[in-house]
Amino acid sequence: MAYDNICKYLAEEYPSEFFHWLLGEEPRDIQVLKTELSAEPIQADALTLIQSTNQILHLEFQTLPQSDPPLPFRMLDYWVRLQRKYRCPIEQVVIFLKSTTSDLVFTNEFRDTNTWHSYRVVRLWEQDPLPLLANRALLPLATLARSNQPLRLLEQVVAQVDRIEEKPLRGNLAACVDVLAGLRFDQDLVRRLLSEEVMEESVTYQDIIQKGVQKGLQQGLQRGKQEEAVLIVMRQLTLRLGLLDPVLQQQIEGLSITRLEELSEALLDFETVTDLAVWLEH
Repeated sequence: MAYDNICKYLAEEYPSEFFHWLLGEEPRDIQVLKTELSAEPIQADALTLIQSTNQILHLEFQTLPQSDPPLPFRMLDYWVRLQRKYRCPIEQVVIFLKSTTSDLVFTNEFRDTNTWHSYRVVRLWEQDPLPLLANRALLPLATLARSNQPLRLLEQVVAQVDRIEEKPLRGNLAACVDVLAGLRFDQDLVRRLLSEEVMEESVTYQDIIQKGVQKGLQQGLQRGKQEEAVLIVMRQLTLRLGLLDPVLQQQIEGLSITRLEELSEALLDFETVTDLAVWLEH
């Protein structure tokens, strides 16, 4: 969830950079579209529109290749809805974030009786990191790119982020690196390289994480799975406070869905594990 929200933030905040990277174009005017597609509302991860050429770039970020309904069908469904609404050329790109050998990440089409639809697939772990390192908006994605020395690549990304002079931008990108690098590296290692103080100054980061928590909790509530909500909150607490004492973990595991929702909001104000312990006592 946090990964999807981070990628959506990057695509919507820096659409020109994504167009240049994926399409090799320099758009003169660009607009981010709403991601809800009617008739029956569905959400695409990121939709952007180049007004000057009236072309849509639809980005779909995937951490895991499995989905329900299957991704190829979803891409066809998105294309039909976009074409009905905008009636213009549509370029669809699925970006797989986490390295896997699953055959699903090599599928780039939907086929059925009398129906064929294709789209482009980008497996980040196969991508040359240089174009990503050269563009600060894409630095968080560079942590997942091809490398024989992944730790060295992570260090390069962190060094590039540290060189950014604009404090808000540096904080937001550092926070994005922190989340996405967790797909490849141990979180403690990432935190040792990044300045946690810089990330904590990022209001955008806190907002992204909170949206991810709330979305996951709502899904857990809908499915009636308290265990799923616990995992989500534990993930956010670990990102914020580090590994938790087993006693605290046991207390959190016993919370109801309602209390977990309250904790998901309160944790954004926690600075130490003591703050969590005090909250659990009330």
